[in-house]
Amino acid sequence: MTDPTIGSLRVNGATLHYEVRGQGPLLLLIPGGAGDAASFDGIADDLAAEYTVATYDPRGMSRSTLDDPETEQNVAQHADDAFRMLELLSPDEPARVFGASSGAITALHLLTAHPERIERIVAHEPPMVEVLPDAPAHRTLIALVQETLRTKGLMPAMAVFAAGLQKDSDTTEPKAELKLPPQAAARAERTTANLPYFVGHIVPSFMSYVPDIHRLEALSDRLALAGVQDSHGELPYRPAALLAERLGTELVHFPGGHTGLTTHPAEFGELLRKAFHS
Repeated sequence: MTDPTIGSLRVNGATLHYEVRGQGPLLLLIPGGAGDAASFDGIADDLAAEYTVATYDPRGMSRSTLDDPETEQNVAQHADDAFRMLELLSPDEPARVFGASSGAITALHLLTAHPERIERIVAHEPPMVEVLPDAPAHRTLIALVQETLRTKGLMPAMAVFAAGLQKDSDTTEPKAELKLPPQAAARAERTTANLPYFVGHIVPSFMSYVPDIHRLEALSDRLALAGVQDSHGELPYRPAALLAERLGTELVHFPGGHTGLTTHPAEFGELLRKAFHS
């Protein structure tokens, strides 16, 4: 891997750690879940042959520290952080943005709040349950995860959360064990340390986010929604598919499951490049 240029950016209530590689128009990569800038180690170098690739740790994750760790999190604040990154790294021209999972929710809000700063966004499986017809059931899931975290601890809460993301038929079908690449295994400790913050602060606020669909309809020419080949019917896939249908746009399919970025980096990176050129 190419050693990135590392910097920090002071934003409202936090200090963000970011990394930059390559040259060309800016491509901002927003990680999801408990991930950080290293989520994109498998694709950043290849993309840096064409773009200035910026990755960062979202506020509260890994090296991006909060002034007050107990502050409630919201999508608008995280989107403003991404906007500040664009203002720093691409002040004179619109940028391309990729968001994964909860990072895709951040990217969608960024598009509606600051469309003048966006050339194109690819939003990969944003788990926005409020756009689904069975949203009440998923609100119950979110509440159950929080109650389990409070009463039983992190790992039981994670088990409830993981079960709720699957198709009903998946609950009795074991999935094949995936062997992660060395760089993914090496960052597992940092990701694990981020889990309490993710489950306690990101899950309830991000999954409950209600997008401005009318605004997205007006901006749909700058937006590509993405799902993955192995997760048809699972919770993260369904909002992307429904929103693509609502906006009249094609749903781009990436390889693997919800974490295909990690398990299939070469194919994922190539398809992402194509999505930005389409």
